[in-house]
Amino acid sequence: MARDDSALINRLLSTPLEDLLAEACACRDQRQGAGTPARMTYSRKVFIPLTRLCADVCHYCTFATTPSQLEAPYLSEDEVLEIARAGAAAGCKEALFTLGDAPERRYGAAREWLAVRGFARTIDYVRHCAERVLKETGLLPHVNAGLLEEEDYRMLRPVAASVGLMLESTSERLLDKGYCHHGSPDKVPAVRLASLEAAGRSRVPTTSGVLIGIGETPGERMEALIALRDLHQRHGHLQEVIVQNFCPKPGTKMSGAAEASEADFLRTIAAARILMPGTVSVQAPPNLNDERLAELIGAGIDDWGGISPVTLDHVNPEAPWPEIERMEAVCARAGLPLVERLTVYPRFIGGPDSTWLDPAIRPAVLRQADAEGLARDSRWSPGVADKAPGTVQVPLGRRFDGPVARKIHRILDRAAGGAGLNEAEIVSLFATRGAAAQAVVEAADALRAEVSGDSVTYVVNRNINYTNICTHACSFCAFSKTSSKAGFRDKPYNLDLGEIAGRAREAVERGATEVCLQGGIHPSYTGETYLSILRAVKDACPDLHVHAFSPLEVSQGARTLDMPVSGYLAMLRDAGLGSLPGTAAEILCDDVRAQICPDKLTTQEWLDVVGAAHRVGLPTTSTVMFGHLEGVEHWARHLLALRNLQLDTGGITEFVPLPLVHMEAPFYRRGQCRKGPTWRETVMMHAVARLALHGAIDSIQCSWVKLGMDGAAAVLRAGCNDLGGVLMDESISRAAGASHGQMATVEDLRVAAESVGRSLRQRTTLYKDVTAISEMA
Repeated sequence: MARDDSALINRLLSTPLEDLLAEACACRDQRQGAGTPARMTYSRKVFIPLTRLCADVCHYCTFATTPSQLEAPYLSEDEVLEIARAGAAAGCKEALFTLGDAPERRYGAAREWLAVRGFARTIDYVRHCAERVLKETGLLPHVNAGLLEEEDYRMLRPVAASVGLMLESTSERLLDKGYCHHGSPDKVPAVRLASLEAAGRSRVPTTSGVLIGIGETPGERMEALIALRDLHQRHGHLQEVIVQNFCPKPGTKMSGAAEASEADFLRTIAAARILMPGTVSVQAPPNLNDERLAELIGAGIDDWGGISPVTLDHVNPEAPWPEIERMEAVCARAGLPLVERLTVYPRFIGGPDSTWLDPAIRPAVLRQADAEGLARDSRWSPGVADKAPGTVQVPLGRRFDGPVARKIHRILDRAAGGAGLNEAEIVSLFATRGAAAQAVVEAADALRAEVSGDSVTYVVNRNINYTNICTHACSFCAFSKTSSKAGFRDKPYNLDLGEIAGRAREAVERGATEVCLQGGIHPSYTGETYLSILRAVKDACPDLHVHAFSPLEVSQGARTLDMPVSGYLAMLRDAGLGSLPGTAAEILCDDVRAQICPDKLTTQEWLDVVGAAHRVGLPTTSTVMFGHLEGVEHWARHLLALRNLQLDTGGITEFVPLPLVHMEAPFYRRGQCRKGPTWRETVMMHAVARLALHGAIDSIQCSWVKLGMDGAAAVLRAGCNDLGGVLMDESISRAAGASHGQMATVEDLRVAAESVGRSLRQRTTLYKDVTAISEMA
């Protein structure tokens, strides 16, 4: 061992415990302050004990048994799937496969059972079952199969999101007669370290840890932690280190052995946090320490591991899982909201070029993930027929209050005062959970009341999507019908001018004050095409406000006429255009745009077109499309880009968050993106936008087409003041798979507003009052 490590061990063992615990918590808080928000995590799982047979005879284990004590050497595939399906129904995301080390080496019954079913080894059967669980239930397998070779890990990569192998100890003494690992060849420290090295070379996210109180010395505990630290430094593959305390069990050779003292246990946890890099979580099992959960938090842990609402901990069946609600309360009191994660930690998910996840399992991980790489908060997605999950408070606060960091209060105060927030501050707001998230929502709604009062506004409008034929290949778009990349609901169409004008007249007859015109980028369209569409509508309805042509359409029109964008915008203005929709923005970050719409406008080009519109006197809306490949940092950059543009040109009337409707989106069907934002993320987008854009953009609109009317009503409590329009004939969201219909009545909007104690008021496109409200049937 290096001299520096010896000195470090001496320090970790000699520092007064209270001081060491404080140092460990400071390490955790520093890690969380450097980009990882203050929180505790856990994984909601089912425990699948594939076999209780084992080649080893560890003297503390009650999990391993003999063939004579079992009905069958292994669980059948049907039994495995029954457990997994129960877990999926209970909202679990992880399927934990736990089993003994290679029982076929020791038991003929195991070899025979496997051979009859066409498997040579236990690990081959593990892979087969994991594949079925993944495909048939969507749960993400985590495999604890003992010692494996590099080729085994590579075999598991397509079907297992992560693996686990406890190092337990690096003490060779424990192999001697009279010690716990005597007669257990798989517990040779060098052999276990070699298997963990193989996992690292195979690029598999890995869980490991130490088991304390089994006969090792305090110094040997530190040596084991240092060995894990060094492993991670070489390969970067450890996602968490577990510090597990030995608990004596009746019927074992160590039933009378003494446990490690609480002081030794807490010291080892603290040492793990101090030794491990900030990217590695430190975990302690809550079911073995139910009476001291707060103390474990105070020792520096940031994760509780897997907790099951369905199955026992089969390795420690005498220790039931603590109730998640009680753990939430304990964590909230410590100022660390409890957040569900996946079996694979966020940093291992990465982007499409990440090598940590096999391409075969990435789609399943993305389906379960939110924008931070943590677990989705419910089955809800934008556009689904299911109602939004309860009130705003439930997904944010989890019913438990706790201290809100002074940092968040300072950010909220700055936002309320109209100060521009920076990227890090906006990211911090988006990442809040629990009581802090509720504080963000309440601050946003207070600003909404200050700026907009208690009325909810809307416009009577009609959408006319004049063509769904498009030359672009945006990976999110199910509306365009240029190829099989798109959805399957509609056929290609191109409305003639007479049909467009007729629909505008119908809209006016039904009380519309606005018509919104947008379409695909048709290969034969030119700038004159858009002018002719505009003139047809204005000729038919001279007083109707025309809100038309995305920045992408304007750019195409100007290019086809070989003229500057500003000149073309002036032509459109003079022909009767009233304002532009700020669509085609998606995410104003070119690294994401390169993945989702590489042949569309760049961020700067979009900003330039919108800025030019403002300068020629054409107001615009602004939008964001979120819930696909982007992260919270992209949301922050997008909001800042809009704020800066507005402070420069002043022409944005409103901000409209547009959550991805994923069902028919081509990149979702290819397994390349998430399922739209979660409910929490949807609420937070509206709330944080209110705060980040305060003093620049006064109106925050919610999209009932994406959220459903109940969802739209809920986000009215999160800083929104506007319900948009009745949207006769909205078809883009429907093409993507939305189930909320193509039109709302004024009464639908009134019910939504009154459900949150607000009144409804009709407006014009440019937020002027409409004195005579036209009721729609």
